[in-house]
Amino acid sequence: MFTIDQIKEAHSKVKSGADFPKYVQDLIKLGVIHYNTYVRDGHTVYWGSDNFRVQSPPNYPTKEIADKSDKNQFIHKLNAHQAGETDFATFCTHCAENGVEKWVVDMVEMTCTYYDKTEHNLLEEEIPVP
Repeated sequence: MFTIDQIKEAHSKVKSGADFPKYVQDLIKLGVIHYNTYVRDGHTVYWGSDNFRVQSPPNYPTKEIADKSDKNQFIHKLNAHQAGETDFATFCTHCAENGVEKWVVDMVEMTCTYYDKTEHNLLEEEIPVP
């Protein structure tokens, strides 16, 4: 199975949201089936086959997640990130400011879904294959 060190190595190649599709492919090669990233502190839980699971430590100091989500503003910030205009830390700050509590990446369905504090699906995107 995969390790957090292997995932960190794959993530080290990501400079912006433009690199995300390749990152997903690297995780698939490691055996990751899906993962959840929590905006509050940046920790991620990764799942593989047979309920194998590893969790990363927090990536940054705790962020306050806005109680009210702003889907339109979030989409604007997400588009900028996907175009390579922001780094991961900035993207996480934008998520928190716009009420995104977590995102879930499903490697089987090839989707990335963003949720607010009430578990409301704010946006689901298909992950392009590079």
